[in-house]
Amino acid sequence: MVIVVAEYGYGRRHEWLSDYYLAARDAETGEFLTVGKTFKGLTDVEIIEMTKRLKELAVKEEHRRVVVIPKIVVEVLYNEIQKSPKYECGMALRFARINRVREDKTLEEADTIQRVREIYEEQFLKKGRYEAS
Repeated sequence: MVIVVAEYGYGRRHEWLSDYYLAARDAETGEFLTVGKTFKGLTDVEIIEMTKRLKELAVKEEHRRVVVIPKIVVEVLYNEIQKSPKYECGMALRFARINRVREDKTLEEADTIQRVREIYEEQFLKKGRYEAS
């Protein structure tokens, strides 16, 4: 996934960009579509470094929210992908957390929204259930 927006945290994280909106690239349009938000997975030291990096990529700031140039690829762990009207793509990662920053990956190597949809469909086969549209 790619970080496209970050928000300042609360409590002891109030000075750091510690809440991240995660997106997948649409292979057809090149647009990044948000599929979730997380504030989990990074250590305090990693959050401080991420805050510095994201501020350098900032294109718009509105209150506690910072829109950034999509550039940072992260490996994300999650419980499942579920339908969600909250995001334009219609899906959301449930219980997402950053596993690690992928310095070795380019934007083009990050998962696409088409791949996220495939994983969404495949998870029903693994669970032994079927969902009809």
